[in-house]
Amino acid sequence: MTDEREAATDDTVTGREDDRADLAEWPVELSGVTESIVTTLGPNGLWNAAALGLHAGDPVTARTWGNTRTRRNFHRQGTGYVQFVDDPVDFAEAALSIVEREEPVLASATAWVRVAVDRIESGREGDTDWEDWALRPLEATTERETVPTIDRGFGAVVEATVAASRLSVSGYDETELRDRLAYCASVVDRAGGPREREAIERVRERSSW
Repeated sequence: MTDEREAATDDTVTGREDDRADLAEWPVELSGVTESIVTTLGPNGLWNAAALGLHAGDPVTARTWGNTRTRRNFHRQGTGYVQFVDDPVDFAEAALSIVEREEPVLASATAWVRVAVDRIESGREGDTDWEDWALRPLEATTERETVPTIDRGFGAVVEATVAASRLSVSGYDETELRDRLAYCASVVDRAGGPREREAIERVRERSSW
């Protein structure tokens, strides 16, 4: 979802960890497509945060679109930290802007999983290349347990990031996307809290909406 396109770089894998024999367990039961944030180590020594949809299965899989930092770092390192977050602002920033940090785990992560990644398939849709990855947990930690709640505002922020990321992509109807964004903003206005309202403003600022 995030627009991280840069000039192509050498995808030679260096420093790849080879500890995949000692697999851990996912800290949550996944179903459907679960939205997460993944951090991957870049050649500048910083951890890049990006949104990543996790497709339930054995193994869990994810798809990268285009020549993103996440894709390139997966090729270089073969690992990353998948994080389950409860802050819509962190999610919006990761989905639509370049976020780099010195540490891999975000403060808003309720749980995280260090994963090994293997490319299993690749293809092209329209003008965009994609790659599918198998994610295998190497280490998992639950930072805190919370009582689950249903927040329509958070869900609307997630949908808004998807629509906003497609505004400049050929093959999508811009009018339809802008109508969807307007609807998401109205849901946040009615049902979201302060963080959701801040997050939807970040979506406006970080996209061509």
